[in-house]
Amino acid sequence: MPDRSLEQWLEEIETRHPSDIDLGLDRVSAVWERLKYDIPLSEAADPVSIIVAGTNGKGSCVAAMQALLLGHGHSVGAFTSPHFLHYSERIRIDGVAVADDKIVLAFELIESARAEISLTYFEFNALAALTIFRQANLDAVLLEVGLGGRLDAVNIIDADIAILSSVDLDHQDWLGNTRSEIAHEKLGIARAGKPLIVGETNLPNGFYKMVESIGAEPLYKGKDFSVHDDGPAGQFSVSLSTHDDTLLIPHITHHNLLPGNITLALQALVSAGFRIDPQNSRDALGSLTLSGRQQRIKFKNLNLLLDVAHNPAAARVLASNMPTVKGTTFAVASVLSDKDWTGIVAELGVSIDIWLLGKITDNHRAMEPQTLYEVVYNAGLKGSCFDSVELAFNEAIDLAGPDDQIIVFGSFHTVSSVLMIISKEG
Repeated sequence: MPDRSLEQWLEEIETRHPSDIDLGLDRVSAVWERLKYDIPLSEAADPVSIIVAGTNGKGSCVAAMQALLLGHGHSVGAFTSPHFLHYSERIRIDGVAVADDKIVLAFELIESARAEISLTYFEFNALAALTIFRQANLDAVLLEVGLGGRLDAVNIIDADIAILSSVDLDHQDWLGNTRSEIAHEKLGIARAGKPLIVGETNLPNGFYKMVESIGAEPLYKGKDFSVHDDGPAGQFSVSLSTHDDTLLIPHITHHNLLPGNITLALQALVSAGFRIDPQNSRDALGSLTLSGRQQRIKFKNLNLLLDVAHNPAAARVLASNMPTVKGTTFAVASVLSDKDWTGIVAELGVSIDIWLLGKITDNHRAMEPQTLYEVVYNAGLKGSCFDSVELAFNEAIDLAGPDDQIIVFGSFHTVSSVLMIISKEG
């Protein structure tokens, strides 16, 4: 076992548990309690822990907090999912993916501690990140929820700060069929007496009562802190709530991260007690980009926009931020079978001229290309389907010209397939 490579470990844990998704904290909590006694602690005091849930925007919040903390001289660990090209993207220390051998060592510790307890792939992921962070000398740990919140593996940690970026319909099979039910699941990351940073402004029914019942200390975007356009295009200002005053940071430049998510990151760090300098913040955020989030790339002299939008709410944001071009807008798209593909197409239909639909081939939950095409066809839109995302993308490359654009979206898997092609040919 000690001689297993990271790839061999991943192959093993992907198939070991009876189901891909098995929400609940009993198994992972039990293993973590055992693990904590086997992990040598770093010399540092306990780091500030911040957990992020939300239908959309989680990864952007984590990326912004990581950049801001590093820009202010702090050490930080960040756990996100899924990854695009390499598994180690999920576990970063000071912005750098940890080495494979560190992950293997963490997996070995988990394997020894779990004994008779079966763990899902994501539970192994989360425990590996927590194990590695516990051994590092960190000022802050940032944890992105994988699914929901209340029963997600990272929620075994009683975080100092909770962020709820947004609430919309997604993953209804696990989280509920209404925004109120989904909010209840996501609010499970909040803790009594600790700050809860709320980015959703269209609050579902009963939201305030849910927060009150938890006893968290909420700060609401648009009420307690805010974001505003600020002068030149691409700049904005934020007004943050401190313990006894308001902190204004003007003239922030952003690239492919949405200002609202950056604002959540800033408010969370202020609420956590970090001293935030306006100029350091502007410097840290000025060059910040994130793969697969409104990511603009030039490839073979063609304009690409990559976005992991995988539900109608995210598709609506993508449509509102899509560039206008002289030529044709091609979509290379695919989703997993539990997604509201009809709703996604409805949000983007008027923005896309030709749909090129390919199957995600690295996940058994992928929607069939013919099913994707039928929705597009029934909406009166022009498109065709392919056996893989890669084939759909190659077709887009063949068809597009310098005045056109190619929009790649629908899933991390979709964007990952295209990024893999670009990395090999770049």
